[in-house]
Amino acid sequence: MPYELKLPDLGEGITEAEIRKWLVKEGDTVSEHQNVLEVETDKAVVEMPSPRAGRVGRLLKEEGETAKVGEVLMTIAASGEPASAESKKQKKERPSAAEEEGAPEFFLVPGEMPMEAPAPEGAAGLQNQDQRVQKRSVTVIGELPESEEEAIAAAPAARTLAREMGISESALRGLKGSGPGGIITKDDVLKFFSREIYKQSGDEFGPVERVPLRGIRRAIAKKLVSTQRSTVFVTVTEEADITELWEIREREKPLLKERGVHLTFLPFFIKSAQHALKEHPVLNASLSGPEGSEEVVMKKYVNIGIAVDTPEGLMVPVVRDVDKKTIVELSAELEELSRMARERKITMERLRGNSFTISNFGHFGGLFATPVINSPDVAILATGRITERPWVIAGKVEIRKILPLSLTFDHRVADGAEASRFLAKIVRFLEDPALIFVEST
Repeated sequence: MPYELKLPDLGEGITEAEIRKWLVKEGDTVSEHQNVLEVETDKAVVEMPSPRAGRVGRLLKEEGETAKVGEVLMTIAASGEPASAESKKQKKERPSAAEEEGAPEFFLVPGEMPMEAPAPEGAAGLQNQDQRVQKRSVTVIGELPESEEEAIAAAPAARTLAREMGISESALRGLKGSGPGGIITKDDVLKFFSREIYKQSGDEFGPVERVPLRGIRRAIAKKLVSTQRSTVFVTVTEEADITELWEIREREKPLLKERGVHLTFLPFFIKSAQHALKEHPVLNASLSGPEGSEEVVMKKYVNIGIAVDTPEGLMVPVVRDVDKKTIVELSAELEELSRMARERKITMERLRGNSFTISNFGHFGGLFATPVINSPDVAILATGRITERPWVIAGKVEIRKILPLSLTFDHRVADGAEASRFLAKIVRFLEDPALIFVEST
């Protein structure tokens, strides 16, 4: 019997994944451990290997479809073994007899007309054989296009799907069907809709564009909605005078550049958060358990997730054990993680285990924000754009480098006073960077 390759448990509570790309096709010969497809979760793109050698029987999911953990994705037949039964895709696309004959699509119109019920056998039938029974029926009416050119040769299921996706009849009419006799199938509609940009002229206000919510963007949307529904989130803000930190970075940047390290402010933000979390461990935690018996799990480690902007959306690689790493080591690791995330080469392992998150959105502009907590964390720190501002120093006004800070936290776990003290502690480290090195081990 052909082997069934199922979507495995990918950990981190992931229950489904999107089929991103098939690396094989039906009939191909595969070797053991050969990668056969790519699946995408809210965390990363994962390549799945074949656990055995053989011939690809059926691909039961199409690119762009979502599969649940445990669902069969493909079958693999051993040498000499027959392929599995007809695939779901083939069954779904197999035309009806009417379609094979090229018959027009029909629809039903309710109506009333007398119908004579057939007489049952036996005594009861003799008693009722003269009885006339009125029944509701339908009148079958064929499609009546104004001309042959206007008729759309599409399967009923394809028409329904097109309506659900907002595809106009004019656009549907322009499709080239892959079914028998050129009939447009559901697969044709899906492929048309999954193109990068779909233009439709049906909007009453003018042209529109429809871009499918797929891949990591869809995963991000799903996770954010879940987090917003399950978290009591509050945001507090602060400002930090980082003029001295700015001068340190500018002074050391050329030296580190010679060593191949690009020094940014992010390692300093990470170390400041690390020291502040040590004094406020409730913000380095997660909330777990069923409603009514939850537990606050305070982490003894400090693993900080860093939001990285990629062409396909935000990804959050994790820098582990930041308390054991120097500013230089963090700089090098951050650069490598960012590169891997942008190239979609980062592994699931590097996206797991965060206990706190930092989003440096100020690199792209913006001052303050209300960042969304990165579940299962209970807090996230966002750093805004550094600007030059007039600032009072020892009774005198000076132009200083000012950094806006925003902290979103789960009010179920921490109160505003705790969050404000934590943020003030971060400000202290950023304004007096020598403390970062003094308190580091």
